[in-house]
Amino acid sequence: MSMKHIGSTIVVLSLLLYPVLSFAQLNRQKPRRLEDVGITQQLGEKISLDLTFADANGDSVSLRQLFEDDKAVLLNPVYYECPQLCSLVKEAIFKGIQDLEWTPGEDYTIITFSIDPNEGPKLAAKNKERFVGRLDRDVKNGWYFLTGTEENIQKLTEAVGFNYKKLSNGQFAHGAAIMFLSPDGLITRYLYGLNFTEFNLRNALYEAADGNIGTTAQQILLYCYQYNPASNSYVPVAWKMMTLGGIIIMSILGLFLGFMWWRYRNTKNTKQINDSNGTA
Repeated sequence: MSMKHIGSTIVVLSLLLYPVLSFAQLNRQKPRRLEDVGITQQLGEKISLDLTFADANGDSVSLRQLFEDDKAVLLNPVYYECPQLCSLVKEAIFKGIQDLEWTPGEDYTIITFSIDPNEGPKLAAKNKERFVGRLDRDVKNGWYFLTGTEENIQKLTEAVGFNYKKLSNGQFAHGAAIMFLSPDGLITRYLYGLNFTEFNLRNALYEAADGNIGTTAQQILLYCYQYNPASNSYVPVAWKMMTLGGIIIMSILGLFLGFMWWRYRNTKNTKQINDSNGTA
């Protein structure tokens, strides 16, 4: 093949590959309209509990009324007419709490709220029936579905770092995340994605409740785990497991030595009594 033919071939291949390479280059860059969309973690910050919303019945409620003294809160920003992502997030929450031994309303609270100020209580009630109605337990006062004004929605989403943008087609661009808050509104944990396992939910709720829920055995187990942002899950911590193992071993050893000491004293006293009776 002559140099002329080789050169022509290279030019043709370059022209054919240019759109593909250009598309790949563009795909590596976040679209400008979505630059401000995502999650900005606000761990350790408090939200205002004075913000008011409408519940599924259309009644006005403040967040303070939904936050109870001893219950952690799972916060779930969505919009009810979202064509896909929000439904997947709510479904993931549903599946996770189905497997969770703790019950919304008794042990913790779930608050789902719309980021679209044009949505009202009818849509909230429809969503409540869709998810709460399918649960295998009574949580009518444990999973709330709220709507609100643009002002209060913005205040709450900004407080938890949930950044979204309304698109020209009326839909919203947003991330997939849920937040966990303490009973006084302190942000303690974020979980991302579309799969919230029972174990991760339990750990996050336990953290948010500051250890106020769960049995002693569960609390001991949870002590050995720590959140890993890289895997978006809770992973075992070696030094905590070793510390706990050492405490258990020392406790068993202490019980054993205590039993042996008690047995020795009991045998010694019995012998002294027998010797005393023999002398008499």
